Amino acid sequence: MAIKDRVWFITGASSGFGKSLAEAVLARGERAVLTARRIDRLEDLARQHGDRALAIALDVTDADQRSRAVATAIRHFGRIDVLANIAGRGSVGAVEEFAPEQLRAQLELNFFAAAELTRLVLPQMREQGSGHVLNLTSVGGVVSLGGFGAYCAGKFALEGWSDALRDEVAPFGIRVTIVEPGNFRTEFAGDANMRPEQTLDAYRPSIAPIEDFLYGQAGTQAGDPDKAAALMIEAVDSTNPPARLMMGKDAFDLYDRLIAARHKEFDEWRARGEATAFEDASMIRIGGADAA
Repeated sequence: MAIKDRVWFITGASSGFGKSLAEAVLARGERAVLTARRIDRLEDLARQHGDRALAIALDVTDADQRSRAVATAIRHFGRIDVLANIAGRGSVGAVEEFAPEQLRAQLELNFFAAAELTRLVLPQMREQGSGHVLNLTSVGGVVSLGGFGAYCAGKFALEGWSDALRDEVAPFGIRVTIVEPGNFRTEFAGDANMRPEQTLDAYRPSIAPIEDFLYGQAGTQAGDPDKAAALMIEAVDSTNPPARLMMGKDAFDLYDRLIAARHKEFDEWRARGEATAFEDASMIRIGGADAA
């Protein structure tokens, strides 16, 4: 398929990574469905690209709106080739400080919305025998730190779900890439970030430095969303796209430190952990026939 004929469906297209991705996709002549809760923030960009762009108001947590948006996109363009699940929201606070409904809201937006939107698009991708799903998580989808428990819960869930999805849809020509950025100059550290319902003095020594780190760098983060968008497009263009696309030196540094610490701990406890089997048991690899 020629690049100009490819159709992207991008959530969160009004700001941050979503906006940068939408602008880059349209600038190279591709077609795109641009979605966000506020359509007025999308209409100007859509007008600039005529019939190659379609703006749709979409709250990704609303099941009816998800269904209507996908149906409208397919009716308008006839297909969806790349689903970019970009919409999301951050949060900082101790896990005890967040109300139960706040935790559920984080999971609803950062996990369930992307999962359910993907499930709506998959039948069409299976029918056409091709497609690519980009799920934006974070380095916080593989590394969790104090203060980010609610946020990381949703991102970890999306990563595990995406890994299983990748195996399941590969026979249909559908590819799945998890995008794992570090600190980028988006609205993540701004007013859109969820604050906990209550502040507990007991957690101030551990949480206050995290808040100072995050909110103190708003607007000055090292990561460039436009460069991130270009790399996401490069991954989609690739004949051998990555399962995970980590971005930012800070993300790689944090992940490397986690892996080193984890391997050290595993090595210390491996012999005892492996010795928990019945004496006459044989080890069978987890994962079915292909695991061998």
